[in-house]
Amino acid sequence: MSVSVIGLALFAAILHASWNAFLRSGADRFWTMTVMTLAMTVAAVPVALILPLPAAESWPYLVGSAFFQLAYGLLLVAAYRQGELGQVYPIIRGSAPLLVTFAGLVFAGEVLLPLAMLGVGCVVIGIMLLALGKGRASLSSMLYALATGVSIAGYSTVDAIGIRISGNTAAYITWVFVLPGILLAVAFVVIRGHLRIDPRSRETVKAVGGGLVSLVSYGAVLLAYSMAPAGPVSALRETSVVFAVLIGWLFLGETLSVKRIAACLVVAAGAILIGIS
Repeated sequence: MSVSVIGLALFAAILHASWNAFLRSGADRFWTMTVMTLAMTVAAVPVALILPLPAAESWPYLVGSAFFQLAYGLLLVAAYRQGELGQVYPIIRGSAPLLVTFAGLVFAGEVLLPLAMLGVGCVVIGIMLLALGKGRASLSSMLYALATGVSIAGYSTVDAIGIRISGNTAAYITWVFVLPGILLAVAFVVIRGHLRIDPRSRETVKAVGGGLVSLVSYGAVLLAYSMAPAGPVSALRETSVVFAVLIGWLFLGETLSVKRIAACLVVAAGAILIGIS
């Protein structure tokens, strides 16, 4: 991979860990997630109107990605309701490249190379370290985290294909941000009855800022996908588990135990091994 691709992936990793920490610290995480996603939609709509539409054959991938991201938003909120950032985040992000690899094996016939097998083992061991012993993650938080990982694997796989057949990388990235915000807002109204947003409140400003950080983060990943294979890019981004544990310790007052550090490093190493294989 080129230096620019590596830089994009690591930049996205830091941003991704940061906005997840913000979401975890919020009082009403469902509302915060909805406003964050809507902020991305509002920012993307003017660009979508200027750019040409993506190729017709990429639209099923765009729609599929939007529904996977809807599931991701709902599951992520539930996961952070049950567990700490330093416990939940590594499970979510560690399971994603694992599932992407298996998806490639099942649907694309990709061979699981020795390095990938070692990476799979590392991810599994790291998750087990987080799940067992003193200070372990709760069963409910683990289940929600793993389900969130499934949704990440889904939209990552779909977008990696869709962006290559879109005919216009910028247009595809723009529409990736337009559709999920609409779906999540509809889901919020269905569940809560109404969505109230006060543009003058501090919480709204924070949520909008978090949404823009998330937009830049995933935009950097999608751009990297267009320049290099999805596996290595996904693997480098999963180094965000290390950043998340440090952010949780520094800003959220979470425990920084030796076991948790070791687990996150093992998960990150596994994700990188999967990618470089």
